[in-house]
Amino acid sequence: MNLFYYPGACSLADHIALIETGLSYRLTSIRHDKMTEDGRDFLSINPKGYIPTLELEDGTVLTENQTILNYIAERSGKLLPKDGIVRWRALEALAFMSSEIHSRYQPFFRDFPEPEKERAREKLAQAFAILAGQMGEKRFLVSDEMTIADCYLFWVLMVAPRSGVELPGALGGFLAHMRTLPSVTRALAEEGLG
Repeated sequence: MNLFYYPGACSLADHIALIETGLSYRLTSIRHDKMTEDGRDFLSINPKGYIPTLELEDGTVLTENQTILNYIAERSGKLLPKDGIVRWRALEALAFMSSEIHSRYQPFFRDFPEPEKERAREKLAQAFAILAGQMGEKRFLVSDEMTIADCYLFWVLMVAPRSGVELPGALGGFLAHMRTLPSVTRALAEEGLG
């Protein structure tokens, strides 16, 4: 499998999941001109033009974090129970983070007016409070075992300082804990993020 990524972007979630599951992968970075580091036109691989993008061995291309994370879990048999409430809570958390948090970061990655940034901060603070409440005393977001939701949550929280929103204590502790995991340390190092 070939994971197309930008260092430190949301594709980091998929990178962590690949390492955590032990699946074989290659990394190919995308330049801002939409060319891959190996000289291909990224738009011919993924016409959407954004990451993450996962190219399978047979040339099939998958996009969207939720889909790629699910594929990694299904392919490996790890990071997502086959059934039970933990499975559904992990998928629910992925959808929530994608729609209610990831999308709210847009004003902080581009030059948006301050009133739009303030509205985004309010929504982010509410979303973080919901996730902190969901986590409670568990080691990870939906259980005491890591799921694909935790891979995505790590990235969501890692970029939170750009927004200026303070993380609730449970999420700050989760972020610190995740940084100690070998899969996270390795993914950060492979992306040049130390």
